[in-house]
Amino acid sequence: MSSAPPPIRFETHPSRYRHWNLEVDKETATLTLEVDEAGGIRPGYALKLNSYDLGVDIELADAVERLRFEHPYVGAVVIRSGLDRVFSSGANIFMLAGSSHGFKVNFCKYTNETRLHIEEASLGSNQKYLAAVGGTCAGGGYELALACDEILLVDDGSSAVSLPEVPLLGVLPGTGGLTRVIDKRKVRRDRADVFSTLAEGIRGHRALEWGLVDGLAPRSRFEERIRERAAALAVPSPGTAGRKKRGIVLDPLEPEESPDAVRYRHVELRLDRSERTATLTVHAPEDPFPEDRAALAAAGASVWHLRVARELDDALCRLRFNEPELGVVLLRTAGDPDAVKEADRRLLGCGLVWLASQSRSRVGRTLRRLDQTARSFFAVAEPGERFVGTLAELLLAADRSYLCDDPDRPAGVELTELNYGDYVMANGLSRLETRFYGDADRFRSLRWGGPVEAARAEELGLATFAPDELDWEDELRVAIEERAGFSPDALTGMEASLRFAGPETMETRIFGRLSAWQNWIFQRPNAIGARGALTTYGKPERPAFDWKRT
Repeated sequence: MSSAPPPIRFETHPSRYRHWNLEVDKETATLTLEVDEAGGIRPGYALKLNSYDLGVDIELADAVERLRFEHPYVGAVVIRSGLDRVFSSGANIFMLAGSSHGFKVNFCKYTNETRLHIEEASLGSNQKYLAAVGGTCAGGGYELALACDEILLVDDGSSAVSLPEVPLLGVLPGTGGLTRVIDKRKVRRDRADVFSTLAEGIRGHRALEWGLVDGLAPRSRFEERIRERAAALAVPSPGTAGRKKRGIVLDPLEPEESPDAVRYRHVELRLDRSERTATLTVHAPEDPFPEDRAALAAAGASVWHLRVARELDDALCRLRFNEPELGVVLLRTAGDPDAVKEADRRLLGCGLVWLASQSRSRVGRTLRRLDQTARSFFAVAEPGERFVGTLAELLLAADRSYLCDDPDRPAGVELTELNYGDYVMANGLSRLETRFYGDADRFRSLRWGGPVEAARAEELGLATFAPDELDWEDELRVAIEERAGFSPDALTGMEASLRFAGPETMETRIFGRLSAWQNWIFQRPNAIGARGALTTYGKPERPAFDWKRT
C-alpha cells in the first residue's frame, strides 16, 4: 500500500531556491529561471527545458513578495532564462498528465494568482517587469511573459512565442493566456485565433506587428537592449512617489504543526477530517498596534495586518493542496474585537506610508485568494464574539454567516473605514459594495460607528442568520452537515458563480473561464482518456479525439 505524499509547504527563501536565482543591483533586479530538472515537487517527471511545476511557482511567488517588501527601491525586474535558447517551455506536461484533476486546477489557480501578483506589484509598488525572452517561450512560459509590463524577444529566426495547448494537448492555456492576449495586449481576435492554433508559435517581426511582444533585438544586441529597457522601466512614472530606500525582512512564519492543526502567531487552522470540515480562526492583536509612523516602521513584518495576511494566505494554500476533501471551512475570530478596531484606525492614520499601504495591499491579496478558494466558507460568531473591520472581511467573503443572538452576550458585526474600499475584490468593488450590489442606498446607509448586534445585523443584511441561544447549536450543526453532504463539483460551480456580482474585470474573466472551461476540458476523454492528448503527449502515437461538438 503506497503512503500518502508529504504535505506541500508554501514558505521558502532565496537561499533555498532550486529553480530561480534572484539578484538585486541598485534599482534593477534580475530573476533568472534555470530549473533543476530533478527538482520536481513530486517524483515521476523531469523538469526539462525550463518547464515548471508548483515548486517552481512557489519560489517565483516568494521572489515577487520579497521584492515588494525587502527591496522596495527596485524599479525594474528582469525575468530571463539561464538556459541557452530556451526561455520556458511552460508547465511540465508529464506532471500535469500524472496529477489528479483537483491538483491540476489548483495548480492553474495558484500560477494565475502569482501572475496577478506580478501585475499588482507593477501597479501598487511601481516595480515594472520585463520578460527578456532569449529563446523558445511556450505555453505557461509565454503566460509568465504576458504578466510582465514588457516582452523583449530575441530576433534570431528561431525564437518564438506560442500558446500550443489547443493543437498539442487538447486543453486551454491554464493561467490566463487567452484572456491576457485579448484583454491586456489587445491582440485582434482573428490574429489571436491564428496564434492560439499554431503549435510552433510566431517569431520576430510578425510577433511584434501582432502585439504579442513589445520589442525585438538581434542576439548580438540582446543584452544591451535588456539593460536599456530595464533602466527606462526603473525610472518612476511622473507624479508617483519616490521609492523607499530600505525595506523590511519577511521573517519565517514557523507555524506549530500537528496532525490535525496548524498554529501560527495569529491564525489557527484546525482540521476535522471525519466531518470533512476545517476551522480557520484569526486572532485579534494581543500587543498594542504601533502608535505612529516611526513605531510602524520599527515593527516591520510583525505589523498585525501584514503578519495575519501572510499566515492566513499560507493556511489557505495548505487547505487547497493538502486537504482536498475538507469541503466546509468555518471562519471565526478570537480575542479583543476592540483591538482590531484600534489597529485599523491606526493603520489608516498612517495613510500612504509605505508599510501601511503595502500591508493593506497584502491583506487584500490574501482575501482575494480566499474568494477564489473552492471551499464553502461559513462565518461563525459565538456569543460575545464580533467580526470587526479587517476581520469583518471574513464575514463579507463567506458564503453564509451565522451570528448567535444570545440575549446576554449577542454576537455582532462592526465596520471600519477599511471595509469601504481598501480591500477590493477581483471585480474592483469592496466586499460590502458587492454584497449590496444594485442597492446603493443600503450600501451608503451602513456608514456608522459602533457594533451591530446579531438580530439587527441579520435585519440589515450583514448576517445571513442570527439563531437564538436555544437553537444555535442545532441550527449550525444541521447547516454544516447538510453542506458537507452536497456534491463538491456542484458547490464549486455554484459558489464561483455567486461570489462575484457586479462588473467583469480581466481578473474575474481569468478565474471564471478557468473554473468553467478548464475544469470541464481537463476531465474530457479528448484530454485525459486512454488516447487523449495529455495521455499520449511524448509518446509515438497520436491522440484520438471524439469529434462530436458539445
